[in-house]
Amino acid sequence: MKLLILDAGHCLSLALARKVSRRADTDLVIAQALTLTSEQLDEVAPDALIIPPLVSPSVATPALVTAHAEAVENCLALCRQADVPLVWCVSDQLYEDGAELPIDEHVIPRPRDESLRRLIATGNLIRECLPRHLIVRLGPLFALEGSSAWLTELIEQLLQGKSVSVAEDIVFCPISADAVAMALIGILHQLNCDSSAWGAYHLAGIEPVSAYTFTSTVRTQLDTRLEGLGEKVALGELKALNHHHDQPLRRVLNCQRVLEVFGVHQKLWRLELGRMLDSWCQAYQVRGETE
Repeated sequence: MKLLILDAGHCLSLALARKVSRRADTDLVIAQALTLTSEQLDEVAPDALIIPPLVSPSVATPALVTAHAEAVENCLALCRQADVPLVWCVSDQLYEDGAELPIDEHVIPRPRDESLRRLIATGNLIRECLPRHLIVRLGPLFALEGSSAWLTELIEQLLQGKSVSVAEDIVFCPISADAVAMALIGILHQLNCDSSAWGAYHLAGIEPVSAYTFTSTVRTQLDTRLEGLGEKVALGELKALNHHHDQPLRRVLNCQRVLEVFGVHQKLWRLELGRMLDSWCQAYQVRGETE
């Protein structure tokens, strides 16, 4: 199976490259930009085109959101012409108001924000024009490298002693870019073997957590590991923000369908986080020895 993914520097593109490098049954071509031409698509002739998510679209500029939507729609037109399946990963932030219960795949987001509605229109166009598509709604991504990696940015802020402000009343299910990459490979292999289970799916961690608690866990575990290395670092402090005074905003995705259809189990974000911090500390120690 051959896959083509756009945006070479995105944390999901890098995670997919790592996973594919360990397999003999999957080839990956990474395009540098988010734009694509018909000549590029014809030359690669992939079994699927993957578009990484625009992370945090709720705080992105309208121009950035519009550019992303237009790039996706351009890819849609090319995929339709070449009969290539399209995989579009999107942020759970499209569910602007969240929900009390876990959100099922059939629930199409209906945000009030104009920029978010622009992305919904793109999703509707995909559903209308391309039967072989995946719209994969993701919990907040975290990774150690690449754009939109979140975890790397957070670690750097803490190491620099900067105060980190984070919402205490927004609850979500984080997921590592590695877990998403592994799931996508498994799903696409099944679809490539004549499965017809195209459509919308949710991928997220299985433990709802507030943004503040997740960040606090990162800080605590990082501090513990640095102490174990004999490093005395005054990490930045955390500041809890509250935007929803009546009750927390819960943005929890129901991921049961991806398990039932493809057998994809969601990974515990705490285990993934611990693994990544172990890797980060190993690299940190090596850098210290070479300096």
